[in-house]
Amino acid sequence: MNYFIEGIQGAGKSTLVSRLAEKLPEYHVFREGDYNPVELAWCSYLTKEQYEAVLSRYAEIADEIKANTTVERVFTTSGMSADRNAEDRYVLTYTRILTDIPGFHKDLEQYEIYNDRVDRETFKQIIFSRYAKWHGDNQVFECSIFQNIVENQILFFEMTDEEIVEFYKELAQVIQVENYKILYLDVPWVAGALEIIRKERVDAEGNEMWFPLMLGFLENCPHGKKLGLKGFDGLVKHLEHRKTLELRILQEVFPEHAVILPSKEYDLENVNL
Repeated sequence: MNYFIEGIQGAGKSTLVSRLAEKLPEYHVFREGDYNPVELAWCSYLTKEQYEAVLSRYAEIADEIKANTTVERVFTTSGMSADRNAEDRYVLTYTRILTDIPGFHKDLEQYEIYNDRVDRETFKQIIFSRYAKWHGDNQVFECSIFQNIVENQILFFEMTDEEIVEFYKELAQVIQVENYKILYLDVPWVAGALEIIRKERVDAEGNEMWFPLMLGFLENCPHGKKLGLKGFDGLVKHLEHRKTLELRILQEVFPEHAVILPSKEYDLENVNL
């Protein structure tokens, strides 16, 4: 069996992942930022030329860059032809590299596939191809099937709910693995959950770290600008929408794979894993 852990920010996903890791020590756990066979959040996705340029630019940490890189073989269609060409892509878990080189992480961020860095069709092809190749078992994934993908579709591609549901209907047909469950942590009161993580995610002096970044991200993305989503209320509105959409996807697309848990109020020992 494989498990996808999902839910909006503040639902307790990381805690559930940690508890599953303790309960299922034989499982491989993929957290955000790890190399992941199905998803690319917090990773650079580079061509051979881009990768070689990065190695040259940061020669002093080239060994560490190589140690955090996985090479994948991908197939692309050439022009109007149906012929497929094989190419390599270099997945670099750059956020796992600790360095004081100025601008390193900001530079590598540009090679992610999220936040409008690739077009809608390319994004879909990359996600679908990775899920089509996935044949894993005994794996736990954090935020790998909903959160980052859905956020990108809403905030940057400005896809409608119906378009996103259709995307997942297609994705469900692409997935070859049958033994998986999506454990969804349902937050009953979004504003309350947001207030908690706003207070928790602070620096040593108590200054808010996560919340201002999240607001800046929301307020400056195309969807946020279009709807005028601002401040705490704007973020709550967005997360309530996302939660409703994700629960709809579970009901319409993944009913046989869905396990909906009340956020932070479930008893893992009584969950049918």
